Amino acid sequence: MTTPITAAGSAAELTDDELMAAYAWDAPAGEPVRPHLRFNFVASADGAAAIDGRSGALGDGADHRVFELLRRTCDVILVGAGTVRAEGYAGALLGTESQAWRTGHGMPAHPGFALVSGTLNLDPDSPLFEQAPVRPLILTAATAPADRRAALERVGDVVVAGERTVEPEAAAAVLAQHGFQRVLSEGGPRLFGSFQTAGLVDDLCLTVSPLMAAGSALRITAGAPEAVPPRRLELAHVLRGGDTLLLRYRRPAGRNPEEAQTSSSPSATT
Repeated sequence: MTTPITAAGSAAELTDDELMAAYAWDAPAGEPVRPHLRFNFVASADGAAAIDGRSGALGDGADHRVFELLRRTCDVILVGAGTVRAEGYAGALLGTESQAWRTGHGMPAHPGFALVSGTLNLDPDSPLFEQAPVRPLILTAATAPADRRAALERVGDVVVAGERTVEPEAAAAVLAQHGFQRVLSEGGPRLFGSFQTAGLVDDLCLTVSPLMAAGSALRITAGAPEAVPPRRLELAHVLRGGDTLLLRYRRPAGRNPEEAQTSSSPSATT
């Protein structure tokens, strides 16, 4: 059954086409042109990004529906290795209906899949690789162990995107070189934090779950506070699915990340 999602203050149910219009991709950003980088997260009402180490328990039908539709329209899904392990990524990236929609619109049935791992602490024989519908792109650091790199090159395209860690600017350049302009990142917090630090967040899709998780769960972002200066976002929409809020924020049009900082916040050392 399709989960009803309504615009705030409206009783009209939104169709899939209307939802995709609400989440339409902006033009690639930057000069020279770089991919548009969208991040999708779910958090509890009291700010937890996971329950028992996984975000899945926070989502409901409305969140899952938007999750699928965001994947439907992207060129590539970008995920950190920690999130892949915690959430058990494996198998098809999309359902059959979304695959049919993509092929009907001249797109590959599945979006690309890009995995970020600075150390390449990944099992090449895991279901993630054995069941992958597309050959993964693995972004790593130059210091990653050579034996791990050789093992993973059997199951994915391994590309260096930084010296000691995967650098967001280099990662964006690699994604562009592979023809990926609409990048959907599904976490985790450290990956999101690193792209915030680099000023490369164009879009934040945030589901606010009507749960209180308490405990000491991470937020949706992680990183040294002095390295991630506050940056103002523009609210694109507020949608409602029952008691769940579906928010979309984006970088203010025509403004650099530094210009979008809150004026009362001191500059951070980077």
